[in-house]
Amino acid sequence: MTGAHVSEIETRVKSNTMFRKKAKKIYDDDDGRVISPMNIDGMPWYIKSKPLGSSGSKQPPLTRKETLVLILNGALAGLTIALVLGALGALFILFLTNVWLR
Repeated sequence: MTGAHVSEIETRVKSNTMFRKKAKKIYDDDDGRVISPMNIDGMPWYIKSKPLGSSGSKQPPLTRKETLVLILNGALAGLTIALVLGALGALFILFLTNVWLR
């Protein structure tokens, strides 16, 4: 093969759309925050210098009142779920004893 022939093949390969990088899509609603970081140790794209939780949005720490409200709301949500499941269990036991196992 001659040098001109090789360079012609190289230009054909480079101009092929399969080897071209696609331009990044730009979205209007993208503000740059990371929702789910994919920088995981062991992956080929892992970057050590980038910390895992760096999303760019810095929030001040919660006050004592806000913390207590969050804890109370979480406890109430758990109690609600426990009461609903307990009531369903009681109804199931009543069904078994009064209807099914007679």
